[in-house]
Parts: sequence; structure tokens; C-alpha cells
Amino acid sequence: YRMEIVEDKGGGGFVVFYPDLPGGGITCGQTVEDAVANAADAKRAWIEAALEEGIEINEPNSLEDSSGQFKMKNTAWY
Repeated sequence: YRMEIVEDKGGGGFVVFYPDLPGGGITCGQTVEDAVANAADAKRAWIEAALEEGIEINEPNSLEDSSGQFKMKNTAWY
């Protein structure tokens, strides 16, 4: 699943979510590395809960159209 990482300028650290999962499996961390590690746990927990609740789990969007680039969103508002 594609993950998005957003720098939290106001609170510090980084927020990570999976846009292809309803609710996004949202998590955070003080560093990008921490946030990505936490995201793996959040995704696993989301999938386990969805299976228990009978929630449909969508297939990940195709990565064939992906450029493979790593992009990080900046949440600073000027």
C-alpha cells in the first residue's frame, strides 16, 4: 500500500497514513524512520481489525504508474 508522509511543522515529527485504507492507518513519529516503522504496525493493526469486523479490504492501487520517487508533504502554512 502507498504511504504518505507529512511533516508536522506545528507539533514536530511526521504523520504517516495509507490513503488506500479507509481511515488511513494513521500514525506518527518524531523522525521519518520512526514514523515509517510505526506505520507498518498501524497498517497491520488496521488489517487485523478489518478482518475481525468483516470490513472490506481494498487491493492496493497499482504501483505500475508510480515514478518511484519519495515525496514528503510540507504542512507549513504561510
